[in-house]
Amino acid sequence: MNKKFLQMAICISTAMLLCTGCNKKSTVNYISTTVEKTDIRTSITATGTIEPVTKVDVGTQVSGIIDKIYVDYNSEVKKGQVIAELDKTNLTSEYTSALSNLSNAQSNLRYQKSNYERYKTLYDKGLVSANDFESARLSYQQAQATERVQQQNVSKARTNLGYATITAPIDGVVLSKAVEEGQTVAASFNTPTLFTIAQDLTDMRVIADVDEADIGGVVQGQRVSFTVDAYPDDVFEGSVTQVRQEATTESNVVTYEVVISAPNKDLKLKPGLTANVTIYTLEKNNVLAISSKALRFTPSDKLLENNQSIQDCKAKDKVWKKEGDVFKAYPIQTGITNGTLTEIVSGLKEGDRILTEISATADNDAQEEQEKNPFMMRPRRNNKQTGGNKSK
Repeated sequence: MNKKFLQMAICISTAMLLCTGCNKKSTVNYISTTVEKTDIRTSITATGTIEPVTKVDVGTQVSGIIDKIYVDYNSEVKKGQVIAELDKTNLTSEYTSALSNLSNAQSNLRYQKSNYERYKTLYDKGLVSANDFESARLSYQQAQATERVQQQNVSKARTNLGYATITAPIDGVVLSKAVEEGQTVAASFNTPTLFTIAQDLTDMRVIADVDEADIGGVVQGQRVSFTVDAYPDDVFEGSVTQVRQEATTESNVVTYEVVISAPNKDLKLKPGLTANVTIYTLEKNNVLAISSKALRFTPSDKLLENNQSIQDCKAKDKVWKKEGDVFKAYPIQTGITNGTLTEIVSGLKEGDRILTEISATADNDAQEEQEKNPFMMRPRRNNKQTGGNKSK
């Protein structure tokens, strides 16, 4: 009996709710916005590394022991300044030996030249055979060749001796020092790096790795802002100076290097800092713009109230205004967009109000209907007593 009564109550409750819902009214709200001037920007983000624009690794072309070092980290140097010297004992010996060999070769050359000239005179008079004359001339030519080789050996020994004196190739600051006095450096297969010198720390750059999906919008001259963890409250400014064509693939991710200028007059930026970069690929300031939602808005015939009407146009880009009981479309010409804002080239003026979206809300409250309907199911209440005995 209780089960049949419960089913009957649910049926009656549902029917009454449906009848009540038929009498509900909806309020249609139209949201509008003002046409105004603003800045439109589109940007991409990347990470990069701060480094000097000009950085030179100073090495040595000869092997030997570091005898003297005249600079340290952060030392300021001038071009041509001596910054280190290798032990010159062996190099000086090689140079002296080369000079001695050259002197012997020159003495032999003088002798062979005189001998050749003497044989030539005798040969012209028919006093010596042609074989003796050719032998003298060959000896003279060999002496000439030997003298040239010894000249080159002297030049090489002199150059190597000069390489033992390490000088700064540019004006700048010593960033790193890879050797100490007494250390042996070997230049047999490659040139070991002794120092790294940055030319000008007030003129830095950022080498940013830009994803392949974003690189198409990056061009030279675009404005860039970036931050570094060392100064989280400071925003540094720069611009794109180069977009490199070489791709780098790491873990199946393809990136391209973008070079960004980074003026550093206050010397806050240090080589090696990680920069969080924002590149503004699209930027227009103080242009007339609207919310892009306005271009997607269209009034619905089903939501029109009494005496309301729609006046549409055939323009591709249009916006809507509500003028009294009339929804009227106005053709416009658009410019750039960043997805949120769209530039207005013509068709609107600053201060115009246009519609962007529509919303409908019900006037009746479901809770109120529930309280009025005696057959509507209600949530159970907790009947626990705070004191006294429970009724049985």
